[in-house]
Amino acid sequence: MVTYQRKPIFCNEAAVQILREAFREEMQHRPFVIEAAVILPDHIHCLWRLPIDDYDFSSRWREIKKAVTKRMGNERNVRKEGTIWQRRFWEHLVRDECDWRNPMDYIHYNPVKHGYVAKPSQRQWSIFNRYVGRGVYDLEWGGTEPENVSGFYFE
Repeated sequence: MVTYQRKPIFCNEAAVQILREAFREEMQHRPFVIEAAVILPDHIHCLWRLPIDDYDFSSRWREIKKAVTKRMGNERNVRKEGTIWQRRFWEHLVRDECDWRNPMDYIHYNPVKHGYVAKPSQRQWSIFNRYVGRGVYDLEWGGTEPENVSGFYFE
């Protein structure tokens, strides 16, 4: 999910807290589990697990975006569109373990790719360190670009 005109909206704790609250509220209405997430100033990457036979990413994102927009200001552009989010987002249905691991690694590596940190464990607004605690990743993972995400671009 990318911000409107790549504005660096999520660069402080207050803005990130608004986003987190929008996620929590939507998870109460339409359950899902956040498998991976990283919040960067101008975009967000998430990997969600939805309930079985539920493929409705769009409604969830729409409600999250609406909640954030309402709390952060409801400015409009000349087309009467909000100025917090870009119009569209990229969606991919994970089909198997490999298909899960590649976006997972991409999400965690993304703050390094954009130059915000030297390794994923240093990113403040990321789920990466939970996976370090579970033994899925090493604390030093991602200091160099992982081969399986080289050339990926999901933004």
